[in-house]
Amino acid sequence: MKSAVETLNPTRVRLTVEVPFEELKDSLDAAYKKINQQVTVKGFRKGKIPARVIDQRFGRGAVLEEAVNDALPKFYTDAVNEAELSPLGQPEVDITELKDGETLNFTAEVDVRPALEIPDYSGIEVEVDAVEVTDEDIEKSVEQLRERFASTTPVERAAEDGDVVTVDLEAKVDGEVLEDGVASGVSYTIGSGELLDGIDDAVKGLSAGEEATFTSELKGGSAAGKEAEVTVKVTEVAKRELPELDDEFAQLASEFDTLDELKADSRKRLADMKQYDQATQAQERVLEKLLELVEVPVPEKLLEDEINTRKHNLEHHQLGQMGLTLDKYLEIQGKTAEEFETETREAAVKGIKTQFVLDELVKKENLNVNQEELTEHLMRRAASSGMSPDQFAQAVVEGGQVPLLVGEVARGKALAVVVDAATVKDTNGEVVDLDDEEETEVAEAEASEPAETEAAEEKTEG
Repeated sequence: MKSAVETLNPTRVRLTVEVPFEELKDSLDAAYKKINQQVTVKGFRKGKIPARVIDQRFGRGAVLEEAVNDALPKFYTDAVNEAELSPLGQPEVDITELKDGETLNFTAEVDVRPALEIPDYSGIEVEVDAVEVTDEDIEKSVEQLRERFASTTPVERAAEDGDVVTVDLEAKVDGEVLEDGVASGVSYTIGSGELLDGIDDAVKGLSAGEEATFTSELKGGSAAGKEAEVTVKVTEVAKRELPELDDEFAQLASEFDTLDELKADSRKRLADMKQYDQATQAQERVLEKLLELVEVPVPEKLLEDEINTRKHNLEHHQLGQMGLTLDKYLEIQGKTAEEFETETREAAVKGIKTQFVLDELVKKENLNVNQEELTEHLMRRAASSGMSPDQFAQAVVEGGQVPLLVGEVARGKALAVVVDAATVKDTNGEVVDLDDEEETEVAEAEASEPAETEAAEEKTEG
């Protein structure tokens, strides 16, 4: 076999392959054997029909077609390996010449990973938010905890803002009560915004036993997005009472004995959260700077596939679980279809460029992924998917997605290397020293951008 490569553009090549006919022998034998099992000829046992009889009865062309279809993938793979190409997607194959007993010639056009030059990235500088925990932050955190331990006491008066009311609901669309539009004994805190738009104004001023009607757009169910006439009946009004902020509350709400200890713990937890956010911000900004340094051509077919995958995941998974259509989602977001298309394309381009650049860095820096790193990443991915580690691991193995997870970890390590070489300062001008373990974890999440990863998530979820 002889092959040659013609570069059509930075992301697409044409392979020209010439195969001597003798190299088709194994595939021809397999073709005769396969046809033998599929046909019957009077006077011959099944599977024992001579090749000359098959040629006479069914035509040599049918045998050649079967043999070529069997052999092409191997010859194509051999040509790709010989040229040291990194193909993306399926090739477009064209058989240019097939002479029985002489030669098989074909061409294969395919998108390939572009050759990239990674420049010196040690000069990258980024600024991130400073980690500052204020007294106001502490008070807000403790107040949220206090809200969780609030008690309720029924009262004989009209409902007010902040009260907890028990209500019965009935929704009608076009005068008809919806099958899924009736609910009884629903507990609702006035002002929380957790139910229907307009319910707060409707129930305020009502006492137990009284009802009101209002119009609201339904957020879910069989009539999601439609205007409904909703009747709400209050069956109980209860006043929320917050516990006193003292040592007794600290003992009730935490493992600490004093309120001061509880506040100190809140300060530490908030600082940890802000440090993680700071590390995430550093990753994002370093990655943006890195992508600006590298010229990355993007294959158009790969880009279109990536865009379609992102749209599919959004419409059929994320929005589907919320009972929203794409049009309704865009309305809520205040975006036009054109703006959505532009944003999706920009995100897809960034995802592809991110993968190409970080994969090139993995090779340049000779980065490897060990079993411990892969296991830790798998555990994090399992937690985010809502599956147990064993279930997630089984789904990954059965779906053939292990290489994708390895790639995610490797890209995370590559980005961590760049962040480590960069200068990161906070808004106070102080140099930020990111924790290695936290940095790698965030990097893995940041590097899991392209459609390959999203497709893997979809398979494991499905």
